[in-house]
Amino acid sequence: MDRETEKYVKSLDYNKFVALEISGSKWKDFGFASYRCIQYEEYDLCEGVIGNEMFDIIIVEQVLEHCLYPYRAVRNLNSMLKPGGFAVITTPFLIMFHSSPVDCSRWTELGIKYLLVEGGFDLKKIKTGSWGNRACVKANFKPWARYLPGMHSLKNEPRYPLVVWAFAQK
Repeated sequence: MDRETEKYVKSLDYNKFVALEISGSKWKDFGFASYRCIQYEEYDLCEGVIGNEMFDIIIVEQVLEHCLYPYRAVRNLNSMLKPGGFAVITTPFLIMFHSSPVDCSRWTELGIKYLLVEGGFDLKKIKTGSWGNRACVKANFKPWARYLPGMHSLKNEPRYPLVVWAFAQK
């Protein structure tokens, strides 16, 4: 997932972007012209937009599964993007339930694509992908498994996605 999201963002003119990361700070040193992160409870993506601020890219990693109102969240995300702006979204699929604060939803590639369409994104401007395999799914039956090189295969088995990602342009 990280490889795919970084590859996608690097393919853009990101060093000129005003970026927002919602409920994370992984991207703070990536090289955006401007970067801001905002955390849940300070900001709830389901509740509305952030003032009159507009962004070139909004990164929402491992957040949508925690949204009580995912369609509302995606509409708000779309509303905060500048014309031509980009949304980078990742969400778990075959990963254990984790209620911090709540755990509500899982999407397949097709499901997240149409969630984004319902939120106002153009179907033709959405790219989705997924990654996972049986060994990684099994490893996550117990406490969260961290990847260690050689611990298990990174071969992708599309029928066993651990994570799903979507890249959408407004």
